Amino acid sequence: MKPVKDVDEYIALAPKEVQDKLKEFRAIINTAAPSAQERISYGMPYYYYKGRLVYFGLSKKHIGLYIPTPVVEEHKSELKGYETTKATIRFPLDKKLPVMLIKKLIKVRVKKNDETEKKK
Repeated sequence: MKPVKDVDEYIALAPKEVQDKLKEFRAIINTAAPSAQERISYGMPYYYYKGRLVYFGLSKKHIGLYIPTPVVEEHKSELKGYETTKATIRFPLDKKLPVMLIKKLIKVRVKKNDETEKKK
């Protein structure tokens, strides 16, 4: 995809058949972290809340959720069945998004960012 200026453009440039899923992903993030600022970073949607919160990006067969460590490791058992790395979870395009799980992970990151901010 070409460089984009905002999340609306990112979604609009995605293939039509995945735009609804990207809109749903965006809505999940906005519901879980309503105070987060929506931006574009590294060419993908990025959410800032007292530091890095999450990114998401479309690939051929999945939507990646990029969330700073140690959230993935802390929720490894709940993420069985999803391809993960230290800071990435891949949600297959051919499956329903696990809305409650995604919200939970984002809320955990929000809490971690709040705690880090308090220590400053």
